[in-house]
Amino acid sequence: MVSIIVPAYNEEESLQAFYDETIKYLPHLDKAYEIVFIDDGSNDNTLLVMKALAKKDKHIKVYSFKGNRQKADALMLGFAKAQGDLIFTMDADLQDKPSELHKFITYQKESGADVVVGWRKERKDKSKMVIISKFFNWLNHMLFKLQLHDIDCGFKLFTKDAAKSIHIYGGLYRFIPLLLQQQGYLVQEVVVEHDTRKFGYSKYGFSKVFRNLPDLFTIIFLLKFGKRPLHFFGFIGGLMLIVGAAIFAYLTIIWFGGQSIGDRPLLQFSILLMLGGLQTFFTGFIADLFINLNFKSKSQTENASHFPLKYSSDK
Repeated sequence: MVSIIVPAYNEEESLQAFYDETIKYLPHLDKAYEIVFIDDGSNDNTLLVMKALAKKDKHIKVYSFKGNRQKADALMLGFAKAQGDLIFTMDADLQDKPSELHKFITYQKESGADVVVGWRKERKDKSKMVIISKFFNWLNHMLFKLQLHDIDCGFKLFTKDAAKSIHIYGGLYRFIPLLLQQQGYLVQEVVVEHDTRKFGYSKYGFSKVFRNLPDLFTIIFLLKFGKRPLHFFGFIGGLMLIVGAAIFAYLTIIWFGGQSIGDRPLLQFSILLMLGGLQTFFTGFIADLFINLNFKSKSQTENASHFPLKYSSDK
């Protein structure tokens, strides 16, 4: 089976056209299929359009958040609900062409890839978005040696195993290929056609990259220290402890030499360094490790099950 996950926020204008275009090609894939629409708490008629489509087509599932939860949660819910052996993600704006679904499937079969990412080689977006995209991809290549030209392309294909292993939150959806590659999955890319947006405006645009730069630091930490956080917190906390202890030892020596140290700011500074080192070592390590392990210890379905839904076609 092929599953297509479509997260949407205020896309009432594009959904019917997206469905009409997609349904032209799905029956020709020679596979059972389903379309999983995720309404990300839209405040227009997006949900009504989805429900109307689901009434006409039994292959459609619809889920709607009570409020806007952003794309990571929408994708997590979609991955949890998808039943396919091959799982696509697509945006509803028709900038990516459903006619290229077969290209992904063929390439995946030939290459044996676990993830196939679309490369919008001739991107039809505003020049500033293209420039930011190129910078973002260059940064990922420099930091993580990721051999992809377009990591943030919404048009992707996952094997079921790869998709079900994804655990993301916040802005980490931009790094899904990187996270899967670090887990040992084979990530490849295929050139796709890209079209101008015909309906509405982008809600998940690259303008959010600068507002989500902390996610980049989160990724760096998770990839480098996620399984060994003591290497990070231990180094910083240990360094503070050593410097603080060295200063305190110096003050102790001169105190034994008869000099007064009680009114020296350096004494308070050394104590603060040692206390700060201990706090960094224990508090930061325990808190971050607990959050990371607690999130990963749950299955994808469990992580997605707490999302409050306004509507579910499972009922």
